[in-house]
This record gives sequence, C-alpha cells and structure tokens, in this order.
Amino acid sequence: VTRMPYVPSPGHTAEAPFRLESVVEVAAPEGQEGVWQRYVIAQGGNTIVGMRAGLHAEVSLLLAQYVERLNLRFSKQQKKA
Repeated sequence: VTRMPYVPSPGHTAEAPFRLESVVEVAAPEGQEGVWQRYVIAQGGNTIVGMRAGLHAEVSLLLAQYVERLNLRFSKQQKKA
C-alpha cells in the first residue's frame, strides 16, 4: 500500500483536529445488503466522506477510534515538521 503524504488544502488550519461530523443511516450500496452508515470526518478545510456497514452505534464507535488514531498520527507528523 502506498501512502500519500498529507498535503493541507488552501486555508487549512494546521492545528485543527480531525472530528466526526456526522453518521447517518443510508441505503446499502448496489450489490450490498444490510444496514449502512454514511460518515463525514472533517479537519480544517478537509473532509473525508465514506460509507461503512453496521449499526449506527457500532459504526460511530469504530469511527471515534479512527478519528483518535488520525489525530495521534497527525500530531506526530506536526512534531517532526
């Protein structure tokens, strides 16, 4: 897996933490079944939008952990800079 370096968007605030903006139940993608959630994670002017299978509570917990890891990773990158 190739990881792209973080490149801030114009107007980006370097100190802004990632945060979970929303988790909303949506229809399953074509060819999939079950309960799905659409989520939005924001950080400054950057936005990550995705979908994940699972109940709202399950997906929210996983995303909270993901956001925490993003913030830890981002803070380590900032310390190196």
